[in-house]
Amino acid sequence: MNTQAVLRFRRIGILTIFAVYCVILMGGIVRASGAGMGCPDWPTCFGRWIPPTDESQLPANYHEIYAERGYDNTQFNPVKTWTEYTNRLVGVTIGFLIFLTAWSSRIYLKTDKSIFYLSLGSFFLVGFQGWLGSSVVASNLKPVMITLHMLLALVIVALLIYIIARSQREFLSQIDTRLLPGKFKTILIAAMIMTLAQIAMGTQVREAVDFIAREHIERQYWRDDFPVIFYIHRSFSSIILLTNLWLVWKLYQSVGKQSLLFRTGLALAALVILAILAGISLDRLGVPAIVQPIHLLLANLIFGAQFFLYSCLNYAATNQTQNVSPSVN
Repeated sequence: MNTQAVLRFRRIGILTIFAVYCVILMGGIVRASGAGMGCPDWPTCFGRWIPPTDESQLPANYHEIYAERGYDNTQFNPVKTWTEYTNRLVGVTIGFLIFLTAWSSRIYLKTDKSIFYLSLGSFFLVGFQGWLGSSVVASNLKPVMITLHMLLALVIVALLIYIIARSQREFLSQIDTRLLPGKFKTILIAAMIMTLAQIAMGTQVREAVDFIAREHIERQYWRDDFPVIFYIHRSFSSIILLTNLWLVWKLYQSVGKQSLLFRTGLALAALVILAILAGISLDRLGVPAIVQPIHLLLANLIFGAQFFLYSCLNYAATNQTQNVSPSVN
């Protein structure tokens, strides 16, 4: 197989993963800043492919026009409009990148067709994600639609990570994991499930915050009305921290300090700690808008790091089975 083509596929795939995380961050910024309806129509923005910069560029009766379409209080705000428009541009960029990923994956048609078909599947998922984004706008930002939009982004990231890991399985199969505890992978799976549960609870807290924000203008009073799920979400973070630190400690004891697994483990520990610090600042500093998208991004990065570890272990385990079997026979 052409080495340059393989490297090109890996680089494009990694760049696409990075771009998806940028969309997740932008989505968080849009929601935290209340810019979700900065563009009340889709795919255009106030009827334009390039949005206006001043209200004078809109029809005098634009409020009535969008009220008839079911959008109440559509007040033009250039910052919110361009924030939402930037979010859409990043989404379009992902469309191009995921197409390049699928196109470059054709080199695996003879050696591993699954990589090609999964890459093609991720391309269609991104297309569906674009349609879902338009549905979010059409629904006037219903919380359940926003949550589905975010969770699908998480699925796309996981699929891309798996594709890249699978394309590097020969390298990953050389990782020695024989000294890891037998229950390590089970604990890792439990950690991933806990992370997904924590993200799900976080979306519920976010929905509650959106409701509270409509009742209280001053952010410092929001915390007084937080639902019970917030306190469960906050307390659950300590369990997630201890579980992930156990994983990193076992990697420290069992694999080389320069190993990809250990370096990924260190990144995982750092992400968990940063996410908790971001959560504390949200709790204690009156839910600052700038921290909300960062907290969401960190949670998604945690799951990505855990899923990458899991993928690496799967290919390393396959290699161990192959190495051990001749001696058994």
